[in-house]
Amino acid sequence: MSEGPLSGIRVIDAATLAAGPLVATWLGEFGAEVIKVEQPDGGDPLRQWGAQKDGIGLMWKSLGRNKKSVTLNLRKAPGRDLLRDLVRHADVLVMNLRPSTLSRWGLDHPCLATVNPRLVMLHVSGFGAGGPKSDRPGFGTLGEAMSGFAHLTGQPDGPPTLPSFMLADGVAALTATYAVMMALYHRDVHGGDGQLIDVNLIEPLARLIEQPVLSYDQLGIVPGRTGNRWDISAPRNTYRTKDGHWLAMSGSAPTIAMRALRAVGRADLTTDPRFAEAQQRLRHAAEIDRVMAEWIGERTLDDAVAAFEEAEVAAAPIYDAAQLLADPQLQARGVYTAHPDPDLGSMRVQGPVPRFSATPGRVEHLGPALGEHNDEIYGGLLGLDDDRRRRLTDDGVI
Repeated sequence: MSEGPLSGIRVIDAATLAAGPLVATWLGEFGAEVIKVEQPDGGDPLRQWGAQKDGIGLMWKSLGRNKKSVTLNLRKAPGRDLLRDLVRHADVLVMNLRPSTLSRWGLDHPCLATVNPRLVMLHVSGFGAGGPKSDRPGFGTLGEAMSGFAHLTGQPDGPPTLPSFMLADGVAALTATYAVMMALYHRDVHGGDGQLIDVNLIEPLARLIEQPVLSYDQLGIVPGRTGNRWDISAPRNTYRTKDGHWLAMSGSAPTIAMRALRAVGRADLTTDPRFAEAQQRLRHAAEIDRVMAEWIGERTLDDAVAAFEEAEVAAAPIYDAAQLLADPQLQARGVYTAHPDPDLGSMRVQGPVPRFSATPGRVEHLGPALGEHNDEIYGGLLGLDDDRRRRLTDDGVI
């Protein structure tokens, strides 16, 4: 296996919880060396986040994959000095402290750029630099609320609905990951210096939900919640099958919508102007929904899926976790693979995305123990002798 396209890149992951650390995880899957900096008193809160087995955080095990964990107390001046020493050897630094804290501690980009002008520094925050909220703490929930996502999600007569997973953090992390790669490209291909990347938890998700803003700006319309429908596609909904399962369908392309009508025995509707023309079809989405719901409700999930697959209709079962792991397509691609772990014995995690033909990503190990790599990094990379490391440990710095 190749060492990875990012072999030779060193990343300091000094962020906590989800968005910033996710960036480092994805870079590490493709060859970057990732040094995870954690507070000595408990480490990244992600270790205690979500489901636990025998006191071990399962999400940490996945998100901490391939990382080297060192402890470092940034609340102490010697700890901040050690971080600067690490920065001298780094290509990328990921932080999510408040801007005022970074400035007060001398860890903002102008200060660190004097230590390493080639440093690409990613700062992930709730609201971004500048503006009246820039120094407020923020979590993904606020991003999901303020991006417009929650306003659009849910039933028309129900409350705004938040996701039960880290959506805003994940979208921000994806945005930040490609931003880091562009900054490295600018540095290494065009001969530029490092730079600061400012990403917050609102704007990346809002960018995906831009249509309501366009509608309001040009038409004065504020779109509301429509359940599982969408005002650009019909049929588009979830439908309950005879055996109590659920199936999702999308007719975004007109050809697919016509195939769906034929598949349920309503070829007559494909020549009806109310359903054959895209905008008219949207105006009569409720009628199409009734046709689909009745036909699907009279069939088992397997029968409905088989009929739609034969007709090349865009429809799929709605999976839970067990069904995800059992799906033959995902099994054939090896999406979820088991990895040995000293705490859990073995654990299945999803493999790297995307897939490269020549330089594939990899999972070398799951999340390490807190401070597991202190000796390797402080003794090896920074060259601190045993006595110095012992004093730093006794002083609560590492």
